[in-house]
Amino acid sequence: MPSPIRRPDRATRLLSAAERDGTHCVWCRRECTGLIRATTDHLVPKVKGGPSWLENEVVSCGRCNRERGHLSPVDWFVECERRGWCPDLGAVVGTLRSLGQAITARGGRRRARPYLAAQLRRLARLEAERTRLAS
Repeated sequence: MPSPIRRPDRATRLLSAAERDGTHCVWCRRECTGLIRATTDHLVPKVKGGPSWLENEVVSCGRCNRERGHLSPVDWFVECERRGWCPDLGAVVGTLRSLGQAITARGGRRRARPYLAAQLRRLARLEAERTRLAS
């Protein structure tokens, strides 16, 4: 009988996300050191079919992870900006695109696909608006 596929545990995924995006919270940009504990935040929440894959997780401080709850990445991004923070749009968009590629390659995750597509569309509009306002 073949051995089951070993998936990385949460701590390993957190380290990988920190290597990919840096050790700051993608939402508030606080450095996750000392008393500010780093967590993995699922961009597509589990209740929406989001997997516990590295491609669906970003580094988040405990405060942002708790306060975001099940808000969509776009809604939380806008809320972070309203609070005067500078969320990392590049990391959020890059991770969501990576998740889309992973779902295509691995299959499954039917519930996550429409949610993911909608978030990417909304983020593209947000990026376009930012670009338009900057010029």
